[in-house]
Amino acid sequence: MASENAPSVKSGIDTFFEITKRGSTIGAEIRGGLVTFVTMAYIVVLNPIILAGHEDVAGNALDFAQVSAVTALTAGVMTILFGVVARLPFGFAAGLGINSFLAVSVVGQVTWQEAMGLVVINGFIIVLLAVTGLRRMIFDAVPVQLKVAISVGIGLFIAFIGFVNAGFVTSSGLSSPPIGLGQDGSITTVPTVMFIIALLLTGILVARRVKGALLIGLVTSTVLAIIAEAIFKIGASNGGQNPGGWSLTVPEITGNIVALPDLGLLGQFNFGGFERLGVLAGVMVVFTLVFSNFFDAMGTMTGLSKEAGLADAKGNFPRLKSALVVEGVGAIAGGMSSGSSNTVFVESGAGIGEGARTGLANIVTGALFLLAVFFTPLTQIVPSEVASAMLVIVGAMMIAQIKEIDWTEYSVALPVFLTITVMPMTYSIANGIGVGFISWVILHAFAGKIRQISPLLWIVAIGFAVYFARGPIEALIG
Repeated sequence: MASENAPSVKSGIDTFFEITKRGSTIGAEIRGGLVTFVTMAYIVVLNPIILAGHEDVAGNALDFAQVSAVTALTAGVMTILFGVVARLPFGFAAGLGINSFLAVSVVGQVTWQEAMGLVVINGFIIVLLAVTGLRRMIFDAVPVQLKVAISVGIGLFIAFIGFVNAGFVTSSGLSSPPIGLGQDGSITTVPTVMFIIALLLTGILVARRVKGALLIGLVTSTVLAIIAEAIFKIGASNGGQNPGGWSLTVPEITGNIVALPDLGLLGQFNFGGFERLGVLAGVMVVFTLVFSNFFDAMGTMTGLSKEAGLADAKGNFPRLKSALVVEGVGAIAGGMSSGSSNTVFVESGAGIGEGARTGLANIVTGALFLLAVFFTPLTQIVPSEVASAMLVIVGAMMIAQIKEIDWTEYSVALPVFLTITVMPMTYSIANGIGVGFISWVILHAFAGKIRQISPLLWIVAIGFAVYFARGPIEALIG
């Protein structure tokens, strides 16, 4: 009986997710979902490092283990929800830009519960914009050339993240140039050498068109990293105290690999932030959250959909409205769980590079995040240096779209160039999009092409101008 039902079940999954229609297979979706999880799994460790390391205005701090648990739980739920509703292979987790903004700029003025309440409000606003169609209208108003630039910029951004996380590119502090190669211009650490090995090994596999190249590269390089750790006893970097150590996770299995999660942070939010901050200051915080959330997600989804070959000539992709609505729900869920706003992760490009084209890959990624709630130690086996190599590989894939840009028209070339370069240089997708929008509007207006500018693009460009000047504005309003 099971053998008779199997074909219909397989056919039903294929039809629902449009696997064959998008040129994929169930095997490719499973591999892609696994690779996406592995490249995203670091968030289970990094998010609590960022959030739990800062005290709020009342002197309270979030618990590391609790943040780790809700980070994995929310990522799993939202990734699966997005896969089922939007049916796209874009993984979800706590957004790094917003969690850093909360930890550094917000909780010194409010409690953690109030900060998460502001995140929830931000999410409801984004959902409202999506449901009313305004978010789609803004998306459609973006010129095709800028959409391509966003994709290319994200490719560079992904690669830059990989280089930095691997220790291949490092900050030079106050010296010139501001960034450099490795330590004092040399590759001196075993973890960075492992990054190079993973990069070259995976690059060879991709160049030879080996099926499952990224997954094979990840697994093989992780095994080599485990061997290297067993031999050299490298250990963790511990915030720079051990300069040659692994940056986030040490590739070894020690102690228990199963632990019951503490989900005590669920529901720990309130809306008292406006009372504590004042209405104007509270509005500016929410405005910053919405702009960052809105355009980071829009840019990431644009880039990933083009990389997956799912975008049409105008940059639109299947089930766009559903995707935008669910992305807003991710912000709400992240605030309600105290794990910070959840959004589309650019690392999903690694799974797409492995062949993921549908929401089935998200089911795999999300299920692994839910397992990670109980198996947190296992998420720490793959070192970020190895995962970073996959990001560089994907960045190289995405930058190929640059051939679609017309560089002969300078009113197009400069905004496109700024969009592409500002993203990695400021470590922000939203910044790159904002600079691109503003420069596009100004150059086209003064080049006699004002009629080519959508009214919505004017509004968004003005909004970004306010966004970039939010510091002085916040100071002005107290």
